[in-house]
Amino acid sequence: MRALLLSILLLLGLPVQATEIIGGLSQNRVSLTMNFAGSEILIFGAIRRDAPRFDNEPPFDIVVTIEGPPQPVVVWRKARRLGIWVNVESVQMASVPSFYAVATTGPLEQILDPVEDLLHRISPLHAIRADQAIGDVLDHDAFTRSLIRLRTEAEQYQMLERWVYLDRETLFRVTARLPANLTEGAYTVRMYLVRSGQVVNVYRNAIFVRKEGLERWLHTLAYDQPLIYGLLALVIALVAGWGASALFRYGRG
Repeated sequence: MRALLLSILLLLGLPVQATEIIGGLSQNRVSLTMNFAGSEILIFGAIRRDAPRFDNEPPFDIVVTIEGPPQPVVVWRKARRLGIWVNVESVQMASVPSFYAVATTGPLEQILDPVEDLLHRISPLHAIRADQAIGDVLDHDAFTRSLIRLRTEAEQYQMLERWVYLDRETLFRVTARLPANLTEGAYTVRMYLVRSGQVVNVYRNAIFVRKEGLERWLHTLAYDQPLIYGLLALVIALVAGWGASALFRYGRG
């Protein structure tokens, strides 16, 4: 009946009722300070329909991604030579997300068609874009997978399957944790509405990460006045060394 209704609307040239996803963030700014140990961001939203839901409709799924500022990366492969582990091969990638998280309502391979994954570059393997890799190696994918593994161990890449809670196919929420080793910049948040493996609609937002306080001053000084920054670092090292020496002599006396 549902399919018949849609066919009639198309034949009559009438607009088909649309469904879209809308969302928000508990905060869209994160300050990197001296005691910053990570931050939790609540991502929430709703599925908005222009028509009532039919009982025989396929269920919806939600996929949320957080992508950090891109950066160039060199991935090395080590091998044992004369009893010593040395770098032997490398692959250069011009644009790799500094942070990447994927949260879903279910296993990604079950709720998302592989073609849709490739088209929207949702999974980490597609988000990195192995085709950009430059290097005299045969298997670039192996280096890409190694990079994903290393960054997953450092919590820079996160795969959070079944972390998104969807209530009655209307309201959803997920809590994402940003680690302490964040890169300054804009983090793109994408919320995908998925049905029958296909991406129906996408909503975008952003989280802005910025150094504040002493960290911001030192960062600006290092880039704008590198000579002064170097002299200041030298003075601090000398004072710290003299202080440690004086404290040691005092303790022995």
